Amino acid sequence: SPRRAASPLMLPRLRPRKQPQPHLRPLKKALKPEMLPDSLEHLVRGIVDHPDDVSVRSRSSQRGTTLEVRVHPEDLGRVIGRAGRTAKALRTVMNSLAGRESVRVDLIEA
Repeated sequence: SPRRAASPLMLPRLRPRKQPQPHLRPLKKALKPEMLPDSLEHLVRGIVDHPDDVSVRSRSSQRGTTLEVRVHPEDLGRVIGRAGRTAKALRTVMNSLAGRESVRVDLIEA
């Protein structure tokens, strides 16, 4: 017997979600500014081959906080990633952790 196409009446109804999923909620509180360098250092140490050569220095200015990441010369490409994707991801994570505070992340060869 040939199959019939499903009629619109047979499709299930989709209901809108009443509450957002817990894993999709934004952070209620941003990290304290003094915790940002430690968080960035932890992330970068997990990426590089020479974790002992990673250092993060924080500088404050009128434009916000600048986090300077120094890595071993062999690890610079690994931290930047293809077409800068890894560096962009690190910047995105740090900006989300910082909340409303402006944070720049600069990568520097040690």
